[in-house]
Amino acid sequence: MATSVTVPMVGKIVSVSVKAGDQVKEDDQVAVLEAMKMEMPIVAPINGVIKEVCVSAGQEVEAEATIAIIE
Repeated sequence: MATSVTVPMVGKIVSVSVKAGDQVKEDDQVAVLEAMKMEMPIVAPINGVIKEVCVSAGQEVEAEATIAIIE
């Protein structure tokens, strides 16, 4: 079953730390979001393999936007 990695608020993706096929563990950093002049790491909610990365650095995202999918 696939699990989405989402962002908690509107912001801009500063960097993406993973690519499709990467193995991640729970709490591994997936990306960095800049919101309200702060940078916050977005982490994997589960162990798994990155199936798809849905954003790139510099991209603006809405709250609850899916940035990656983990299987």
